[in-house]
Amino acid sequence: MYGNGAGLEDEAASSGKLAQLQGAVGRKFQVMLDKSVPHIGQRWIAFCVVVLIYLIRIYFLDGFYIVTYGLGIYNLNLVIGFLSPQMDPESDGPSLPTKNEEFKPFVRRLPEFKFWYRSCKSFVTAFFMTFLSVFDVPVFWPILLMYWLMLFFMTMKQQIKHMIKHKYVPISWGKKQYGGKGGG
Repeated sequence: MYGNGAGLEDEAASSGKLAQLQGAVGRKFQVMLDKSVPHIGQRWIAFCVVVLIYLIRIYFLDGFYIVTYGLGIYNLNLVIGFLSPQMDPESDGPSLPTKNEEFKPFVRRLPEFKFWYRSCKSFVTAFFMTFLSVFDVPVFWPILLMYWLMLFFMTMKQQIKHMIKHKYVPISWGKKQYGGKGGG
């Protein structure tokens, strides 16, 4: 069919150009992500805007409740990872008792940046899923909402008990200040 193989060469050249374009776009996106790391407030404001756009779309479409429910479950899982320590004290095994309590910084199982990135990615994915009618399954949304709220409160109760039992606080508001103005 292709006498001299020119068709195969054209196909290989176009797929090579596509791979180059995909690589260039991926690198530019990664540079943008890298530059956004120190700008925590701006990132979370952008996330709130993405969430608001998604919620407005869901409100006006009056559907896609299964997508929203799955999004809620996924983001609840991300919150749990964000609030959990990397090394679980219950699964570390027995340790030798010590007289003095040494300082152990809280290290999250899911760092803040990854939490933000995965949450944003999940909302953007769900937003694009609302353009496909296959995901608009008719359900009675109040039952899904009640079930999600039940999961949320039961999970948070368990997480708070774990925090109290092992004496850790996953949220810090910067460095502690010791002493007053005159103390020195």
